[in-house]
Amino acid sequence: MTKDIEPTWASKVLFFLLSAIIIFTALAYGTVHQPTIALFYLVAVAVILLWAADALIGGTLRFNKNLIQIPLLAAIFYGIFQMFPFGSLAEIAGIAGISRTISLDPFWTKIAVVHFIALLIFFAAFLTFVDSAKRLQTIVTVITIFGFGFAFFAILQGVLSPYKIYGIYEVPYANPYGSFVNRHNFAAYMEMTLCLPLGLMFAGAVNKDRRLLYVTAIALMGIALLLSGSRGGFISLLAAVFFLIIVTTKTKKSSQFALKIGLAVLLIGTIVAGAILIGGESSLTRFAETANSEDFSTSRTHIWSVALQIVLNHLPFGVGFGAFGVAYTPYDSFNGLARVEQAHNDYLEVLAAAGIVGLLIGGFFIYRLFRTGLENAGTANKFRRGVCLGALAGCFAILVHSLFDFVLHTTAISVLFLMLVSLVVVSGNKFPDDIGESEPQRSRKKSRSASVTSIEKGRRRRKD
Repeated sequence: MTKDIEPTWASKVLFFLLSAIIIFTALAYGTVHQPTIALFYLVAVAVILLWAADALIGGTLRFNKNLIQIPLLAAIFYGIFQMFPFGSLAEIAGIAGISRTISLDPFWTKIAVVHFIALLIFFAAFLTFVDSAKRLQTIVTVITIFGFGFAFFAILQGVLSPYKIYGIYEVPYANPYGSFVNRHNFAAYMEMTLCLPLGLMFAGAVNKDRRLLYVTAIALMGIALLLSGSRGGFISLLAAVFFLIIVTTKTKKSSQFALKIGLAVLLIGTIVAGAILIGGESSLTRFAETANSEDFSTSRTHIWSVALQIVLNHLPFGVGFGAFGVAYTPYDSFNGLARVEQAHNDYLEVLAAAGIVGLLIGGFFIYRLFRTGLENAGTANKFRRGVCLGALAGCFAILVHSLFDFVLHTTAISVLFLMLVSLVVVSGNKFPDDIGESEPQRSRKKSRSASVTSIEKGRRRRKD
């Protein structure tokens, strides 16, 4: 059980920043432009300063020691190693003395390392300062309410101003939805916000008087996801729902399994029907349009074949984090006028960027995530169990979506993903202010019966 530590003012401000950064990164066009990324880094610095202030005031430096942080730390050190100079290249076009590095583009590898450091700061802070049941409930509520409001805004904008974000920012050669330049990123964000309340529903942690609110929020987020027209997003949503069915149903109880399958089908049917009702025929024809598109950005099979050549020709070290665009051009069989910056498959891109080391880092992260999640899903506390299942399902949805897109390259998605990973980890902690625990309820009953007994004894003494 975690100790009941009185939160300092620095801890409170820091927790507010952690909650706010989830919302800010989504609203700021996904935080993919340089000014918003710079602000994101400044907030990371503020988190470090507040963390230090909390340590000075409280007299102890708090830090979560969970091993799931190691992959991000390893990626940072490996990125630095990829920039290390090993001799010099031969003279090129009269220029000599160019350092030989593993990375084909050391500048963008340096940018990637800086971004990894900022993400690690937030990840470590999430793990450390979501340190009570009240804060756990607060962050889950923030994500759920924001997801509901964000979905409503996206649907409204899709009707009133489908080609302009906030009605002012027009993105040429792109398919914006919500506040994201790329509709697939919006779908990925909805996958995660939707799964948290869905996990609480599947775990039976929602009171009867609130179930309709939760169902409404889940349905609206699902409708917004479907209206975005992202095929990968819809597949990932289906994967998350059936993942929840599998992990929350005991194999011996076939009736429960059938019931949850029926509820899942009903949920998906409601989302599809709602999308058709709101968006008309266009909500579903977007899938056919993207499937038949000949634009290079949707020609994933060609991009994947080129990415596979990069992987095979740059084993075991990779081409360097952030250097995929440079590595892609020599192997591209098209005319080369359009430069492809991402592999549209995060697993292929990790292999291309970091080789065998990337495979080990990614494999260890996924192993730790699901091992921790499946262990913590067995907790007796219904609320924490629901949070764990919902967060794990959201992570699973993103891992499935990463087979088709590069969603984790977007800052807003990577921040929310790391928050969900943190919720998977901290949901296994026992907090002094736990809610929904069976043992405290029993103890309250005992204390109530003890007080009644003492009153009865007092009455008997007065009679005597």
